[in-house]
Amino acid sequence: MIGNLYVVGLGFSGLEIARRAQEAGWTVAGSVTTAEKAARLTAEGIDAEVLTPDSARLRAATHLVTTVAPDSAGDPVLPLVRHAPVKWLGYVSTTGVYGDRGGGWVDESDEPRPGQVRSKQRLDAERAWQTLGAKAGIPAAVFRLPAIYGPGRSALDQVLEGRANCVDKPGQMFSRVHTHDIASAVLAAMNRNAGEIYNVCDDEPCAQHEVIAFACKLLGRPAPTLVPWEDAAPKMSAMARSFYEENRRVKNERMKRELGVALKYPTYRDGLSAIAAQRKQP
Repeated sequence: MIGNLYVVGLGFSGLEIARRAQEAGWTVAGSVTTAEKAARLTAEGIDAEVLTPDSARLRAATHLVTTVAPDSAGDPVLPLVRHAPVKWLGYVSTTGVYGDRGGGWVDESDEPRPGQVRSKQRLDAERAWQTLGAKAGIPAAVFRLPAIYGPGRSALDQVLEGRANCVDKPGQMFSRVHTHDIASAVLAAMNRNAGEIYNVCDDEPCAQHEVIAFACKLLGRPAPTLVPWEDAAPKMSAMARSFYEENRRVKNERMKRELGVALKYPTYRDGLSAIAAQRKQP
């Protein structure tokens, strides 16, 4: 299936989705927050604009994906696209909607139990998009993502910029996903006209300090000293602490089974090694 895709929020993940869709033959447009960003992306070959309800590009879309986060007032995108004549909706959400599971595994059959305010807002937004799809009689897929990384935003960058910390909180696990695999899942769902909830993550949840240590190895640098959680927490921002307050491992079997996604980067080692190799290219 090939059509016209509109990506609301051409940020880190949204741009990867847009570029991969273009490569696959889709006509692609999308939105950003400023005219300056729109001009820059348009010069780079991505048809970008500041979204308005009367957008001609939006009216031409057959498929719509939004990566924009909700706030205390709800999802800011819904009022702008409610009457767009699309045939498929995709909403990029977060695995944070599952809440804390004490390090246990979760899949899409588990009832969400969001603990953070931002995760509760995400769950409300998920349901609003699903309701919109049901009323319009079209599929509305939800993609739940954990920590996102890719070229320019990874543990390698944290190490090189002096921002890498190794926090020792025994038993703490994080899942993650490379932007390439996010785009693969979204494109697969569009091609299959799929409209379920999908966890989009890699195969190997682990402690974040393991990822930092591997990044240091690739860069030929010593890993930072492990700092006990009790010592690290008071120095963290409230946002950083909030991630450590929840602990879960995320399953991705439905994504593989129903969407046929074969991960290009099934572990952080695969993803970081590829990014490191790209850095070495002239």
